[in-house]
Amino acid sequence: MTGAGRRRRETVRLQAATLFEQKIKPSEVARRLRVSRKSAYQWHQLWRDGGHAALASRGPSGSRCRLSPRCLEKLATYLEQGPAAHGWVEDQVWTAARVATLIGRKFHVSYSVSGATRLMHRLGFSPQVPARRVTERDEQAVNAWKEVAWEEVKECGRPAGATSVARTRQVSPVVRPKDVPGADAE
Repeated sequence: MTGAGRRRRETVRLQAATLFEQKIKPSEVARRLRVSRKSAYQWHQLWRDGGHAALASRGPSGSRCRLSPRCLEKLATYLEQGPAAHGWVEDQVWTAARVATLIGRKFHVSYSVSGATRLMHRLGFSPQVPARRVTERDEQAVNAWKEVAWEEVKECGRPAGATSVARTRQVSPVVRPKDVPGADAE
């Protein structure tokens, strides 16, 4: 949550504390401040135990960033240099896994892929999923093939009777010996 969001929520809680001091019940506080009754009752309990200070914001939640502000600046510079500058020459995209590896190499700090994704977003970058293609791929030859040869190669599809709406395969008819010509009848 942003600092502004935390301050807005803290303001509402402190308004609730002022109403509690005026002996207004939590259900009425919830109605007036347009918050849930559950929140109002929780805030009332906190207010009874610790006063206004108990409803003050405790700062940002979650775990602390393991990189210092200086390291974050360096990481942003590394990301701006591109993947090729750090050994990934096959394609020019930053994946979250690559960023996690880069953080480990440069700062000796272990980040998960999801943690690297959040860190990238915080720095204004977004992880990308590369299209897996052979580096020797000739795009002009592929496009020419699609235009000329694809129409000749593609099939019309299955005949209508060959499909089934059932999730299992169609049952083939059972052939009994009496149905086979030349077989002795029993």
